Amino acid sequence: MSRGREYDGAITIFSPEGRIYQVEYALELVKRGSPIVGIKSDEGVVLAVLEPQLSKLAAPTSSKKIFRIDDHVGVAIAGLSPDARVLIKQSRLFCQSNKMTYDEPADIEDLASAVGDLLQRYTQNAGVRPFGVSLLFGGVDDHRVSLIATDPSGSYRGYRATSVGRNSDKALAVLKEEYRLEITLDEAIALSAQALKEASDNDLSADGVNIAVVTKETKKFRSLSVEEIQKYL
Repeated sequence: MSRGREYDGAITIFSPEGRIYQVEYALELVKRGSPIVGIKSDEGVVLAVLEPQLSKLAAPTSSKKIFRIDDHVGVAIAGLSPDARVLIKQSRLFCQSNKMTYDEPADIEDLASAVGDLLQRYTQNAGVRPFGVSLLFGGVDDHRVSLIATDPSGSYRGYRATSVGRNSDKALAVLKEEYRLEITLDEAIALSAQALKEASDNDLSADGVNIAVVTKETKKFRSLSVEEIQKYL
């Protein structure tokens, strides 16, 4: 333990075991964030999150865990919201720049790769720390339906279904058991709600859940209403 502590204060130094402790600490922070779930089907993609419980005196606001990046892509976050805000801003700029340059929606894997490059740069420069957040991109571009997760190390990976955050192992167990390749979008929404129920420490209510979809037919990001979410709960 004492030997490991010689290396856990600097982001630019590998330990003798080949580890970067600050990145591992950031990954541990993400595991403690509110759970998020993403599911892909041939009809589109679903993003579902447990929203943080706010004081009754807090003014009602829009989602703190799901954001629209462009018409055809949204993102769910697990970890530090302030860190996520920086990455979301860069993601939106990437999509706008791509639209102005090529007159077409950004490829979602290219978007995830660009964000991964930024995340990775913050793992190799002295005087900075890794971003303490994982992003789950879901959308439909001209090529495919995509669900791609990033992590603080800068790596990214595509999924058919996944969960990140607190109790994500419980949500993943539900997804592994219930997911099938021919799943419809409506079934995917119901499965995402089921996975969040399993990951939640308390009973779910429609006010504490947010679900968004991007359909293959419209290629439009849309958040479900409280009434629609209640139906799936």
